[in-house]
Amino acid sequence: MKKLLIKSSIALSFVMLLSACQNEANTQANQAAQTTESTEETSNQEDELTLYIVRHGKTMLNTTDRVQGWSDAVLTPAGEEVVTNAGVGLKDIDFQNAYSSDSGRAIQTADLILDENEQTNEIQVQKDSGLREFNFGTYEGDLNDSMWQDVADEQGVTLEEFQANMDPEVFADSVAKLDKEQMEENNVEEEINWPAEDYETISDRLTNSLDQIVADETQENGSGNVLITSHGLSITALLDTLFDGFEAPADGLDNASVNIIKYKDNDYSLESVNDMSYAEQGEKAQSD
Repeated sequence: MKKLLIKSSIALSFVMLLSACQNEANTQANQAAQTTESTEETSNQEDELTLYIVRHGKTMLNTTDRVQGWSDAVLTPAGEEVVTNAGVGLKDIDFQNAYSSDSGRAIQTADLILDENEQTNEIQVQKDSGLREFNFGTYEGDLNDSMWQDVADEQGVTLEEFQANMDPEVFADSVAKLDKEQMEENNVEEEINWPAEDYETISDRLTNSLDQIVADETQENGSGNVLITSHGLSITALLDTLFDGFEAPADGLDNASVNIIKYKDNDYSLESVNDMSYAEQGEKAQSD
């Protein structure tokens, strides 16, 4: 009887030991799975680059409704105000770097946004001519209505019809064609003035600049937030080139609007277009 009790006790102890070992193994497996999942989430976040692409604030030439491509003008007081509001709305975004078209209005916009930022250490805005607005050639400084009407006439539609169905490629190629005709008509040699750019030229320089920014940032930092300031039609053309089926806002991109692109696994994804909520948040914060 004693031998039977001893054997039963040993068997029970063995079962309990096996159960404890199994529980410990399950706990370790769960911890390992959680660690792997956490590592994967961290890795996914680290591999993602977020690009905040902002249109410059309103300028003096915008206010007088003049063609403004490679020609330039400073921001108006109202233009500075809305950009500052956007900067306040973006103040908690930790920008690791900032890039801008080399046009003064875009540089001024980047500086005003960074002035309001509470997360970013002092960084220098890097200027990139590839982020410029379209070059409109002989139309630079002309009234916008004059250029747009010429394009609509060239397309055989009314101005209202063309603007309602605005295609950046058709627009740029039409301006380039009309500009060339004007230069030939007035016996102006191409070397004397910069000719208007066709869409292929514009989209190539814009995507080349963006790809280079992404390559530099992913190599240096791997992930993070990047500020880019550019121009209405150029941002529209960039989004149109990168994303199939992109439709530009009927009235164009607003001054100080934010457009967000994410880059991950060698692929761009469009998160938001013509977002004025940052400027609206900033305006509200400053009025409270």
